Amino acid sequence: MATLDKDLLAIQEMRDAVTRANSAQAAYLQFSQQQVDTIVKAVADAAFKEADRLAKMAVQETGMGIPNHKKMKNEVASRDVYEDIKDLKTVGVIGVDRLKKVTEIASPFGVIAGIVPTTNPTSTAIFKTIISLKTRNGLVLSPHPYAVKCTKEALDVCRIAAEKAGAPEGLLQCLTMSSMEATQQLLKHPNIHLILATGGGALVKAAYSSGKPAYGVGPGNVPAYIEKSANIAKAVRQLVQSKSFDNGTICATEQAIIVDRSIAQQVMAELKKNHAYILSDEEKLKMEKMISPVPGKVNPQIVGKSASCLADSVGITVPDDTKVLVGVETMIGKNIPFSLEKLSPIFALYTVEGSTEAKQVMIDLLNIGGRGHSCAIHTENEALAEQFAIDLPVSRIVVNTLSSIGAVGGTTGLAPSFTLGCGTFGGNITSDNITARHLMNIKRMAYGIKDVEVPKPAFEITPLVENIKAQEPTWDNAVVQQIVDEVLKQIVLQKN
Repeated sequence: MATLDKDLLAIQEMRDAVTRANSAQAAYLQFSQQQVDTIVKAVADAAFKEADRLAKMAVQETGMGIPNHKKMKNEVASRDVYEDIKDLKTVGVIGVDRLKKVTEIASPFGVIAGIVPTTNPTSTAIFKTIISLKTRNGLVLSPHPYAVKCTKEALDVCRIAAEKAGAPEGLLQCLTMSSMEATQQLLKHPNIHLILATGGGALVKAAYSSGKPAYGVGPGNVPAYIEKSANIAKAVRQLVQSKSFDNGTICATEQAIIVDRSIAQQVMAELKKNHAYILSDEEKLKMEKMISPVPGKVNPQIVGKSASCLADSVGITVPDDTKVLVGVETMIGKNIPFSLEKLSPIFALYTVEGSTEAKQVMIDLLNIGGRGHSCAIHTENEALAEQFAIDLPVSRIVVNTLSSIGAVGGTTGLAPSFTLGCGTFGGNITSDNITARHLMNIKRMAYGIKDVEVPKPAFEITPLVENIKAQEPTWDNAVVQQIVDEVLKQIVLQKN
């Protein structure tokens, strides 16, 4: 018996999933705000309850990150996202400006294709499900090949809770066959109406090239500046906590520390106190080969691994309680491994003479990867923080907090999100933290509130004469009479 081609099976699975999601979404379109909100709450509660189990599944399947950290991410994706959007109106009339007589009406996009990364497979699935349901959209998830089981399980938790709360069957779908061909065809499917792309650069580029509306996000290469006025002990503690959180798998995690020379020794001492291991020159060379065996490209094998594991893999002995590895660096470039986005607990450390040089180092780091994403500043100088925010080509400037958790809305007032727009700095359509507000059309019904008098067109004899000349090349009494008659006719019309 002949075996069916894997890609063909995956493509058929994708087509069936899109068909089911579209049928269910047509029914979901008729749901009231109260029905929608009941479903969204049920899903958020169910996902929050399963946060720990899903986190363990993700670590076991991908080999990346730390279970109790992934649990926190699942909790943010469920509880925090829900709390942020629970009162948002997404059905029918959502706003009325009585003075301008404009009424705003929400309309869903339809069916959304969600690309899910291997670094945050369950939290991203929960997040995209909740914001899609809130806005009456269907959803088809395409997991990373290394995270299919845990992504599908996260979606199943949400799907079962949604259907128990009254959602149409088939509204939430997850592809399971790990086919790049099927994913690419999903992005171009005529019944997919929006793409939410969170993942590697190639997939984001494919989303933007699909001919569909797409929210794609760029890479992060987050620089963190410790300015001389900062609370050094607190700043360093937060940086180490942030960098070691889930072994650095959040794209908003700091990648390089920039420190004023006048406080450099204090920062070094605090780093060691917080279980950071400062690499010697020889050890740094070994780590560089591990980070980027091919110049300009980060080794995917380092992503989400612990500091001890990374050190051990290149024969470096570090204390068992080591949280991050730090390499002292002076250069920036695609061929300088420590200056790249490493998605692991490895820091570059740059020393600068002051804020002017610090700003340039940050810009240079962002320019090799990470423009438009995020940066962190530790300072007690509010004017300096504001000036950096004005000058740096990033969408999120987090001050005196952990960038990894702060940029996604965990420790700041930013909208909780696992899809962070990079604006035109990074080739994206938005610089926002993507959330439910971005997943609906807003129609506007506007009454006339001003009367205008449309002026009559001015009468011009020249075009009239030219028109007659074109038809009648010879001038005679008949032509002249035609012109006179037409002029008199237009004068009468103008008066009326």
